[in-house]
Amino acid sequence: MAERDKQPSSDTVASEEASADFATTVERLEQLVERLESGELSLEGSLAAFEQGVHLTRDAQRRLDEAELRVRTLIEGPDGGVDFDSFSAPPGEDDDLER
Repeated sequence: MAERDKQPSSDTVASEEASADFATTVERLEQLVERLESGELSLEGSLAAFEQGVHLTRDAQRRLDEAELRVRTLIEGPDGGVDFDSFSAPPGEDDDLER
């Protein structure tokens, strides 16, 4: 049981999160919720799973925010076609996600 409670290091989690797509992030969150709800984890394992879930949730929210910005920048061109305008997130908007 102790082997199952072990969590990857935060460096490993961060690199995995960077390469995961949104669907994978949501799937991993669902798996964490199932593990937490099962009641089979120790207190330490539950805390580690919760912490990992918080990181995944923040990553998913960041991805949703970026997608929303892309959708908002969609404009219709003069020929009726759809073009993307480049955008940059306003400075400081993601600051609260780092906490």
